[in-house]
Amino acid sequence: MAYSLGRTLVITTLSIVAGLAAIGSASPAVSYNNTLINQRADPHIVKHTDGWYYFTATVPEFDKIILRRAQSIQALAGAPETTIWKRKASGVGSGQVWAPELHYIDGKWYVYVALGVSGQWRIRAFVLEGTGANPLSANWVEKGPIKTNWDTFSLDATTFVANGTRYLVWAQQEPSRSDENSSLMIAPLKNPWTLGATAVAISRPTLPWERIGYEVNEGPSVIQRNGRIFLTYSASATDYNYCMGLLTAPASSDLMNPASWIKSPNAIFASNADTQQFGPGHNSFTVSEDGQSDVIVYHDRGYRDIKGDPLNDPNRRTRVQKLYWKPDGTPDFGIPLADGPTAVRLRSFNNSGYVQYRVSSQSNINTPSLAETQFRLTSPGLAGGSSLSLESAAKPGTFLRRSGPQFRFEVKGSSSDFAREASFAQRAGLADPAGASFESLDAQGQYLHLANDGTLLLLVDGSSAQGTASTFYLE
Repeated sequence: MAYSLGRTLVITTLSIVAGLAAIGSASPAVSYNNTLINQRADPHIVKHTDGWYYFTATVPEFDKIILRRAQSIQALAGAPETTIWKRKASGVGSGQVWAPELHYIDGKWYVYVALGVSGQWRIRAFVLEGTGANPLSANWVEKGPIKTNWDTFSLDATTFVANGTRYLVWAQQEPSRSDENSSLMIAPLKNPWTLGATAVAISRPTLPWERIGYEVNEGPSVIQRNGRIFLTYSASATDYNYCMGLLTAPASSDLMNPASWIKSPNAIFASNADTQQFGPGHNSFTVSEDGQSDVIVYHDRGYRDIKGDPLNDPNRRTRVQKLYWKPDGTPDFGIPLADGPTAVRLRSFNNSGYVQYRVSSQSNINTPSLAETQFRLTSPGLAGGSSLSLESAAKPGTFLRRSGPQFRFEVKGSSSDFAREASFAQRAGLADPAGASFESLDAQGQYLHLANDGTLLLLVDGSSAQGTASTFYLE
């Protein structure tokens, strides 16, 4: 197959099929549009018990702490921004203001933030306390820097509760490891700004992908599911090499024992040239509006190359997408999705498998990647009007197209025939109106049908019993 990409002719041989993928923990699809918020790095979104979503992040000027709130994640994009704290004229807080996080603990709000001193490379984790129902209008007071094992570079503090104990996790440079920029530390908290015990390191940047540009473990965030604690973190320099790693510990284990934490050997979320997303990292977790889906919040850039120090580039931006779960109960992050609407999976009504896009040279049909089972329902579709088209999340620009009685994935063509053959009308599910069926715009009355062998076919009689294989649930 040959296609034009700018001025470069790309020749590739693809063996593309549709197939079935094993089903993990199912939950409804989410619908967001990326990028959520431009020029906001290190994003943190939390859904409070009042039903509101609260957002904070690093601003490019590194000079203040901002908050937004809205009643949906997408609405945060246009929500007004309130500055709750500004850079000082001198002393601690007169330099960098990095990576704030907002937490509600025992009836009060707390912001964990990294603050610097003007003219010095002196960054320390710091805590603010807010009193009031709404943190945007709360009365904020400084509780001061967090006193840790050493008075060294430290940042990116976050907190979570496990087995009745509240912990703090943060990144810090260990004096005895001068060849590393930061490791991940953990300690129980006596109160939100005071450690209750000596901290221990649970992860150091020892793997090659953690040591590109800088030797970094930073930006920890925790999600607890399925009897385990999953701790994500970011590694390497903040350019396109920036990526995310994962630590896992049994929820019942001694979290102060470094042996309880198992590090994934490879990055679990990284730059993707196909989707044009580079340097994803410093994430947080929240939940969808219906409470049924986990959502990962992160920043990245829409271009690979940066001139000068990446920290001086202002274009890290906040993005969100659904976090999926594998059958073994571990998280599946997939890939940072392309700009535009978030992708969905199409689970078949009658066999609990997913429609799959596969490139034979890159994957195994029996164990596809998450992205190979994700599709963007672009609306309007290529044919315009009320149609929609199914675009591969793994290979943006590649669409599901009718070819006789079958369907196949092809790189978008410019002809009107391609547009009609790659467009559908979404209908209520033929076998279950809670699901969805996709009627071919080019062959009206005929529907996308997933055969038992994974082949995508046209179902001619939508009212037949085979309509079960033409009904899909969006996840």
